[in-house]
Amino acid sequence: MRLFQIFETLRKYLSGKESALELTLITLLARGHLLIEDLPGVGKTTLALSLAKILGLSFSRIQGTSDLLPSDITGASIYNKKLESFEFHPGPIFAHIVLVDEINRMSPKTQSALLEPMEEGQVTVDGVSYPLPRPFFLIATQNPIEYYGTFPLPEAQLDRFLMKISIGYPPRDLEREILKRGSLKEELSEIPSLFSPEEILRLQEEVKEVYVSEKVLDYVLDIVSETRKSPFLRYGLSTRGALLLLEASKARAYLYERDYVLPEDIKALSSFVLPHRLGFKEEYEGEKDLLIIKILEEIKIPL
Repeated sequence: MRLFQIFETLRKYLSGKESALELTLITLLARGHLLIEDLPGVGKTTLALSLAKILGLSFSRIQGTSDLLPSDITGASIYNKKLESFEFHPGPIFAHIVLVDEINRMSPKTQSALLEPMEEGQVTVDGVSYPLPRPFFLIATQNPIEYYGTFPLPEAQLDRFLMKISIGYPPRDLEREILKRGSLKEELSEIPSLFSPEEILRLQEEVKEVYVSEKVLDYVLDIVSETRKSPFLRYGLSTRGALLLLEASKARAYLYERDYVLPEDIKALSSFVLPHRLGFKEEYEGEKDLLIIKILEEIKIPL
């Protein structure tokens, strides 16, 4: 399958980040958006830029700052003296893959400017709606350490992200190789484009057709039920969250060249799709991943 060529081609640039690349690709195939919570300097920009390059998609980067305005993202209507009328000048949101770096440094008002693009695939300025390029994939990053001048993402914003992942530090042997060869960012322009926007749209449509059995549906409903009655949570998984878990699982099955979802797909992605959608009690905030595993262990996997 041609999708696996992506891993072979990008291995040089993303050593030790194969898992993050797989989750990013699954999110794109499921027509979702991705939140990466990690420290600076672990390769988030390289991941986004290299993926855009190999998929033949346009790329844009937005740096989150406290003084960034919504119009700095969406664009604005500017008066043209020659034409004696207003012209719309698109902002950096008009790209196939948009990297929003340090999203939590934006003010809540500016963060909210991303809601319509993420949900509707369009931007509305002065009452006029402008469609974004398709496919549209937003990757946002935030630092896991609380700093002065950050604005935590509200639940409504978090829910727009299909997955929340981290990249992490590379193993010692791979970090040694990185230190030997130096940065490869200047070589990213050499990455060949193996796909096109039209092909990615076709793959996304094929993902929709992946079969989900009644047993797998019951398994998802069991997970939903378990989260809603869990003593660790203030509130459990919503119906929307369950739908998104299924969409992600379809994409994973498709990536692994299957036309049906297995319970293992659901289980493998739960730690990335569920935690930011669940209301953990304050005393359990630092144990989210372990609690997700514990909840899943309580549920019998269908045969």
